[in-house]
Amino acid sequence: MNDRTDLLEERLAHALRALDDLSEMVARQDKELARLTARVEMLMQREASRESDGTGGIVLGDERPPHY
Repeated sequence: MNDRTDLLEERLAHALRALDDLSEMVARQDKELARLTARVEMLMQREASRESDGTGGIVLGDERPPHY
């Protein structure tokens, strides 16, 4: 029965290591997602400001530029 206990302890150690690795990965991804979300929000605010100021913008498809 000692061999079985050793095997279970070894498997548990590997499972705990995998869990720790995944936890660290999720924490890094959460930080990155928060950083990217803040960046997108900043870019959206910047674009909204440009649109309200009438400075800049992108012509898409068949839209006529404002000076026509």
